[in-house]
Amino acid sequence: MTASVAWSDVEVGTELPALTVTLQRVNLVMYAGASGDFNPIHWNERFARAVGLPDVVAHGMLTMATAGRVVTDWVGDPGALVEYGVRFTRPVVVPDDDHGAEVQVTGVVADKRDDGTVRVDLTATFQGQTVLGKAQAVVRLA
Repeated sequence: MTASVAWSDVEVGTELPALTVTLQRVNLVMYAGASGDFNPIHWNERFARAVGLPDVVAHGMLTMATAGRVVTDWVGDPGALVEYGVRFTRPVVVPDDDHGAEVQVTGVVADKRDDGTVRVDLTATFQGQTVLGKAQAVVRLA
């Protein structure tokens, strides 16, 4: 699989299609099983509140992976991702209801490099607040 976006078609400032993902408790349980991270702050409301959290929170790595989908969906090839890093700034609180927590993610090309890669700056928000800081991905385009 190769990237479906041509480097020559991209400019600094190109906006990637936005993504909204709803995280529900079942997603946290599934992620815990896949990752092996069974920290009770991700599934036990009583424990989460006892340690000072408002409720159960999503795994940071799940939030990071969710945000990264903006880049991999855009480029069409997860293998084109060269680098990806974030800082976790705020937790995503996932209520025990039928709605869950909506995370909105946007991305913009911030740097176009001569080696055929671009740096994409991502913004991930939950309830209007940024949940990832310095979220940046470098991707190799076609």
